[in-house]
Amino acid sequence: MEFEKILAKGKTIASVNSYELMVADGQSALDLIATMRYETDCDCMVIPSSYFPAEFFILSTGLAGEILQKFVNYGMKLAIVGDFSGYTSKPLKGLIYECNRGNSVFFTGTVEEAVIKLSESGG
Repeated sequence: MEFEKILAKGKTIASVNSYELMVADGQSALDLIATMRYETDCDCMVIPSSYFPAEFFILSTGLAGEILQKFVNYGMKLAIVGDFSGYTSKPLKGLIYECNRGNSVFFTGTVEEAVIKLSESGG
């Protein structure tokens, strides 16, 4: 797995750059969390939105809830980076809005914005 460690405001953040990765379900999310903790000792991670299947962005599938809950339960702060402007689903827009108001999961447009959000998040 390819990743970059970024130091920001005293926090080390792992930015995942591996193209074979796909966070397809709760188990693959757990595997990724465990791998990142072991290899980087980070508790913050940046992942491109392309690493998630299309079903992740259809909230009625329950996949987003399952995956995001793993990150929250295991104390791994997450920023998902991508262009979310093309999504028209009101529930998804609501999820993105609520996540961005919290301090565990963020949806951002750039890695730089993700690093700022994660470095400023509590905990």
